[in-house]
Amino acid sequence: MDQKKTDRRTFIGISAGAAVAAGPNLLLGQAKGANSRFRVGVMGLSRGKGHIKAYKDVPNTEVAYVCDVDDNRLASGVKYTLDQTGKEPKGVTDFRKILEDPEIDAISIAAPNFWHAPATILACKAGKHVYVEKPGSYNPDESQTMVQVAKDHRKMVQMGTQRRSYPALIEAVQKLRDGVIGDLRLAKCWYTSTRPSIGKGTIGSPPPELNWELWQGPVPEQPYKDNLVHYNWHWHWMYGGGEMANNGVHSLDIARWAMGVDLPGQITYTGGRYRYDDDQETPDTSAAYFEYGNLGMTWENTSCHRRKPEDSKFVRVYGDGGMMDISSSNYTIYDDKGVETHRNVDKPSDVPHFTNFADAVREGTPLNQPIEDGQVSSMLCHLANIAYRTSGSVQVNPETGKFIDNPAADKLWARDAYRSGWEIS
Repeated sequence: MDQKKTDRRTFIGISAGAAVAAGPNLLLGQAKGANSRFRVGVMGLSRGKGHIKAYKDVPNTEVAYVCDVDDNRLASGVKYTLDQTGKEPKGVTDFRKILEDPEIDAISIAAPNFWHAPATILACKAGKHVYVEKPGSYNPDESQTMVQVAKDHRKMVQMGTQRRSYPALIEAVQKLRDGVIGDLRLAKCWYTSTRPSIGKGTIGSPPPELNWELWQGPVPEQPYKDNLVHYNWHWHWMYGGGEMANNGVHSLDIARWAMGVDLPGQITYTGGRYRYDDDQETPDTSAAYFEYGNLGMTWENTSCHRRKPEDSKFVRVYGDGGMMDISSSNYTIYDDKGVETHRNVDKPSDVPHFTNFADAVREGTPLNQPIEDGQVSSMLCHLANIAYRTSGSVQVNPETGKFIDNPAADKLWARDAYRSGWEIS
């Protein structure tokens, strides 16, 4: 299958700092003005409730619609929005109803991964700006396509790797740029948890409250299985990218930002489903290495084991003059003797990232995580998963993201097919 062409400037050539600077020039469209009412619809009402809660604290913002394909979750989302904001939104099952409303400025997408790119593309074509959860795409082809569509339609698209807007982490990266621990050599990332078995599901009829056809959306028609919805789709290759695309994208994005890199030349990713004998297809125990020539990044996953009392951080950056530990929202610096020299203890909040998105739409403020830069981090995950599903290691052209002499990996670049009516372009 031919991989769609994209130039480096469009997709991977914009570094973290340059992407922010270039954002308005590439994606601005028409700004509304600082005092304009920002009206948004939220799609997907599990993580979407976090969106609603954050928008509540974004000045002059209204959650005008909420959307879910599960009637129970939709009713809960309507009530939640009313309770949080004091105003009842319109509740819809099909997100395209939001796109039809000319008064809506943006859609905020918190649906499953396989919906991220198709919904973003349709929204941009409908004239809406987009906040889309990580990883923002299901595979490399979707990743590149959505970036191009956002550019073509001049829409602000912010990816939900919200730590890009945390003041402490912005400060941390600036300190690394200033040489606080010298030349950087390695960034290590971890994810540990105690996830239970997902069991072995039974094929049958979907529950009456679930619109199974709309839940699947772009995915080729599949039978309903009772251990798939609403979360365990993550662990099936048809729908998700496992823990790498689920949580790895967060820490790898911070590591890539910290190290000042884009795509590597080689990725190795191996492991397996070790803990349980169940329907999960993606690994619960795995390790990845991203090779950049003069530096590297790693990611380790033990999603069914906390590894206590091991001290595994979110991200740890090593330089010639010391080390920086980056937690979910703050950081600690050590010198080359292991002595702590500085600590930031800020608490996390999603509000700055959503505020940045609203400000970008209204005023042309640069996005903190524009989709063309966010998708570089997502590509790390997509390419690593393809390595895992093929030989365990792939060579990559850092300029294009394409595989080098690897027909087996090329076959996983894009879906073989989309359900009729949901093809992306």
